[in-house]
Amino acid sequence: MTGTRKPRTDRVAVVCGASAGVGRATAREFARRGYMLGLVARGAEGLESAAREARAAGTRAVTVEADVADAAAVNEAAERIESELGPIDVWVNAPLLSVIGRFTDVSPEEYHRVTDVCYHGYVHGTRAALDRMMPRDAGVIVQVGSALAYRGIPLQAAYCGAKHAIRGFDDSVRAELAHDGSNVRVTEVHLPAVNTPQFSWVRARVGVPTRPVPPVYQPEVAARAIVWSAEHPRRRSHWVGGSTVGTVLGQRVAPRLLDRRLGATGVQSQVREDEEGPVRRPDNLFRPLDDDRDHGAHGVFDDEARSRSVQEQLNRRRLGVTAAAVGACAAAAAAYKAVRGSRGPRGVRGLPGARTHGFRSRTRPGR
Repeated sequence: MTGTRKPRTDRVAVVCGASAGVGRATAREFARRGYMLGLVARGAEGLESAAREARAAGTRAVTVEADVADAAAVNEAAERIESELGPIDVWVNAPLLSVIGRFTDVSPEEYHRVTDVCYHGYVHGTRAALDRMMPRDAGVIVQVGSALAYRGIPLQAAYCGAKHAIRGFDDSVRAELAHDGSNVRVTEVHLPAVNTPQFSWVRARVGVPTRPVPPVYQPEVAARAIVWSAEHPRRRSHWVGGSTVGTVLGQRVAPRLLDRRLGATGVQSQVREDEEGPVRRPDNLFRPLDDDRDHGAHGVFDDEARSRSVQEQLNRRRLGVTAAAVGACAAAAAAYKAVRGSRGPRGVRGLPGARTHGFRSRTRPGR
């Protein structure tokens, strides 16, 4: 994808989770490329704002308020989009919500809700897309994943479990498509931590404000990679950000060391040290927070978020050897840090309510 390439105004892309965050930035990028857009999410005002941005970019947009956990609602959204815009060429599954807390502090109802959106929502979207793409023998499904699809971290068992499940699901679907000789493609884009409103919306069970694990990237980095993957779908998966490459390869090389490292640092890296006091705010687990107010694509971490990913740019240029070298270096660095961190867990310092939530300091004497 280059700036001189002529926009493809005859194509239709559907983005699930389009009202905010990565989905919102992806909708903008597709609009910039000239795609007509089907925008699906729960938040009415966020959706309408996304549609206004698309129309301002000179393309058409159809909004559908739907909860992706509802299979019938997702299918109806696809029906409406095709009736108004034409056949769907690209379907992007990017809905996101989570509960941040120890597994034992997350209720079954909360766990099911995360799974219903972050896993079953992808399944429902994939089914709706395949029902329309397979008879035409054309189309691309983009599954927006995460480094956490390869390596689980503390406090996010439900989300990590859903992301891992998507990879297994995709393997099965790809094998079935290959058996049929189908030209429909399924590709994955695995992201690093991204600066989205999610961390102001998420339900937290740790007693303090939460944050993405650094390094943090802007949602436009993710959006460019998603649109690029939609236009280069023969690649099974795309890793965005050096931290994602390091996480994936580090898990393959030294998973036990990462267990110990994350046990020592993984909790503290997800809490806000610049804010104190208990969290008492609405969350978006069961109802949207952008129904009557648009929150856009960005969260509150603009000051530290990176607007470029060297690894993403290498990926586009297909410099496989260089990208592998960058990934190997990142993996080596991650393994080295893991070795150093594994000398002794240092517990969680400065986390209010640590005893209540089971986070006990195990600091060695004299450290």
